Amino acid sequence: MDAPPNFERACFDTGAYSRRIDKPWGWEIHWTPPDLPYLGKLLHLNANARMSLQLHDAKRESWMLLSGRARVAWEDSAGKLIETELETGKGYTCALGQRHRLIGVTECEIVEVSTPEAGTTWRLEDDYARPHETPPQRAKERGEA
Repeated sequence: MDAPPNFERACFDTGAYSRRIDKPWGWEIHWTPPDLPYLGKLLHLNANARMSLQLHDAKRESWMLLSGRARVAWEDSAGKLIETELETGKGYTCALGQRHRLIGVTECEIVEVSTPEAGTTWRLEDDYARPHETPPQRAKERGEA
């Protein structure tokens, strides 16, 4: 049997990473470093708070409810917005271009995994009057600009 390949151990990072980002609907913690080809987040939604009704042109995402109660309003295959109550411990995946909005019924926490945040998040409706999230707007909202 062949031996495994040699890897550059200088790239092995054993440190922890997290970054909290406050949002008008609650907050999120990114728990994966920003240079990876995937992104992990913990979303905390306040009770009765809604994320924007949005769609992504370059980002795919999946969610799993950890605690509390939440719903997702999302577009079905006929183009109609429907609401689904998230079940704790079950995964839900949003397709590229699918309109969606997470809603905190009670204070809740949701794990999100996704492709990196790229392209534009088109905010079709937003309770907080925020503009579309383009890469420069994303950096501004996170204090990186």
